[in-house]
Amino acid sequence: MNDLRLSFACQDYDHTRALFDGRIRIPGAELTHVDLLPHDTFPRMFAGRAFETCEMALTLYLSALDNGNDSLVAIPAFPARSFRHSAIFVRTEGSVRKPEDLVGKRIGELHFYGSGPGVWARGILKDEYGVPSDSCRYALGGISRPSPPTDWLPAPAPSTVEIEHIGNRTLDDMLERGEIDAIFASLAPAGLRKHPPTIRRLFENYEQIERGWYAKTRIFPILHVVVIRRDVYEQNKWLARSLYEGFLKAKDLALERYRPPSGGMTVPWFAPYVQGVASLMGDDWWPYGITANRLVLETLARYHHEQGLSRREIAVDEMFAPETLTD
Repeated sequence: MNDLRLSFACQDYDHTRALFDGRIRIPGAELTHVDLLPHDTFPRMFAGRAFETCEMALTLYLSALDNGNDSLVAIPAFPARSFRHSAIFVRTEGSVRKPEDLVGKRIGELHFYGSGPGVWARGILKDEYGVPSDSCRYALGGISRPSPPTDWLPAPAPSTVEIEHIGNRTLDDMLERGEIDAIFASLAPAGLRKHPPTIRRLFENYEQIERGWYAKTRIFPILHVVVIRRDVYEQNKWLARSLYEGFLKAKDLALERYRPPSGGMTVPWFAPYVQGVASLMGDDWWPYGITANRLVLETLARYHHEQGLSRREIAVDEMFAPETLTD
């Protein structure tokens, strides 16, 4: 019997690479890597079902489920995670000096309201600093270049929040001019690298703050999840479990390279840095599966609902293929 041939669209991650270079095989399936950035992958999957499987923004997936769109099925493998205190940018000479100063301000968000970086940033600001998401206004656009069309999005922006699409302008230019007060984004604005910088991080000692927040909450924010096209899944129910186990093996193989003795690295003092991460987050600092991530997933579902992006808090067990709920 021939293997099921599947395209998998994602960035070139170290923790998925073993699935494409022959080190890890998925029984019954052959994956072909389509190397794309998220801003290409997401619209092509939602608008045209272009791939059998791909990485997908978890916030967009939740919005689709909330709207009754079950065209995708997720497995609990998470290609992208990132702490978010470091992704809030303000003007160096602006009036925002501390998180509480964001109340009443105009904030730029990359491409659309409901992006993973924005949802996590708003949730953290509300929980930790008393900044409600609806106390701010939002400008949606691109950084360094205009935002691409967003007519493929699975959910409309909520009506309870004041939102403006900035068209051909860019958020970093608007921030430097003082037309907005902050940006939520994974991409660092160019003004951060100018001499002297015109843009700075709101939390300039972000690593210390993020480490402390993790120690307190045990949350490592999830941004992306792996999804399978519904029609492919329905014809091959075995695929969800098989794919999940393949992604898990590839991720574990990638992490093993970083654990002592971590030879072949070009970064000085890399080993003690990794040891510091492991002492805080454990040997598996990038966990897959539901059990290890339930709190993170529940928190994101709560933030998503609180910010008007879903009508209810979507239960964790609703998010994933039944074949993967035991991990």
